[in-house]
Amino acid sequence: MSEIIRLTAADLADKLASGEVSAVEATKAHLDRISAVDGAVHAFLHVNEQALETAAEIDRRRAAGDELGPLAGVPIAVKDVLVTEGMPSTSGSRILEGWIPPYDATPVRKVREAGMIPLGKTNMDEFAMGSSTEHSAYGPTHNPWDLERIPGGSGGGSAAAVAAFEAPLALGSDTGGSIRQPAHVTGTVGIKPTYGGVSRYGSIALASSLDQVGPVSRTVLDAALLHDVIAGHDPHDQTSIPDPWPSMADAVRRADVSGLRIGVVKELDSDGFQAGVRQRFHEALDLLAANGAEIVEVSAPNFEYSIAAYYLILPAEASSNLAKFDSVRFGLRVTPDGGGTVEEVMAATREAGFGPEVKRRIILGTYALSAGYYDAYYGSAQKVRTLVQQDFANAFAEVDVLATPTAPTTAFKFGEKLADPLAMYLNDVATIPANLAGVPGISVPSGLAPEDGLPVGIQFLAPAREDARLYNVGGALEALLVDRWGGPLLAQAPDLSTHELTATEEGVL
Repeated sequence: MSEIIRLTAADLADKLASGEVSAVEATKAHLDRISAVDGAVHAFLHVNEQALETAAEIDRRRAAGDELGPLAGVPIAVKDVLVTEGMPSTSGSRILEGWIPPYDATPVRKVREAGMIPLGKTNMDEFAMGSSTEHSAYGPTHNPWDLERIPGGSGGGSAAAVAAFEAPLALGSDTGGSIRQPAHVTGTVGIKPTYGGVSRYGSIALASSLDQVGPVSRTVLDAALLHDVIAGHDPHDQTSIPDPWPSMADAVRRADVSGLRIGVVKELDSDGFQAGVRQRFHEALDLLAANGAEIVEVSAPNFEYSIAAYYLILPAEASSNLAKFDSVRFGLRVTPDGGGTVEEVMAATREAGFGPEVKRRIILGTYALSAGYYDAYYGSAQKVRTLVQQDFANAFAEVDVLATPTAPTTAFKFGEKLADPLAMYLNDVATIPANLAGVPGISVPSGLAPEDGLPVGIQFLAPAREDARLYNVGGALEALLVDRWGGPLLAQAPDLSTHELTATEEGVL
């Protein structure tokens, strides 16, 4: 395996700046890695044919003495929920198959302007609806730790690409945990920024009051460097926060938890979580306590209603957002035999273009918004949302950050929960509250579960606009754990370069 792909984004950026490695060399190494292992992983839906050309231009600019950003020349993968000029953008759905947008999403534009090299678009659950990336219209993505297991969802492609060393960084989106939960099961770092801290302009909407774009990486510092690139006010996004943001990278480098009050949410530390997940969670807390942090138990009694409220608010907003996919303006068009009215064409198109999970949520959302049921369902869910926000306010009056396991279990095998949507939805029990309240969250690898040897993560949550607190505590814990492990957790992952596709994998890719 090329040593270049093993470098962190920060280390690669240093070598690019010094001239030790060129952008073309870095990009080619990652494209070669994608070619070698993505047949087994299936992290990518599309590989950027212009990547090497873009890298060569960065090298020319560097040689000419142009002022470049700190991540210039570093390759990056992009979740297919973000529109990209010149590259297909499908949101994992057949209804957008082959669509090439005429513009870039703001986070994509910002990484291009920073001189980063988009490697391609990563696989995802259709329209970000799922917790396993089994609901992609283009087949599932496989977890690099065990190719028979899910990589999380909806952003399993971005997490798997980073964990498989196909990209040092990736952009993801998090509506109910879709950055953090994949990070948990793949041994990567995932950040959901404060709602409005990163522009959603050009992110294909699932639930507009919940969606948030954020970084996926192998280290906390790498996530912070990417966060510094994509954060900031965007006049194209009416929910974008106009406030200036501190450097997240500086917060990681500070990495001091002495005197930090960390609240453990007792409702999310129960026997309902896998034993190995809880064991690594408490070991991480003990390590922080030994280095000066104060661990305090706090209660958030309304968190138990978060999933119920979320699965009314999200489908309601999704049914509205997905109404635009009507066969008239763009995307797939299916015409019934012998023609048909606009309504018949629309019905045939949506029947063919949407998968079962999307249809399920559209029907649920439309019902929740219908006359006579709006107040009983959607209105009540919004009231619960307010109670969850109040729980956060009460907790943050006592502590600086909150801590929970990121998800209840390690990665499960393909098909285990497809027949039981409610069991699938419970994967996001610890992550959903942050989306309902708009607060930031981070998932940091906390070790391998003893019972199955698979990665688990610890989640930290902070008040809105206090994302830097997450990078401080996450960076401190990461340094302590890496020192204990004798190296990064991903160094213990299987070597995919020797893997041969099984018949099952060949059948789905």
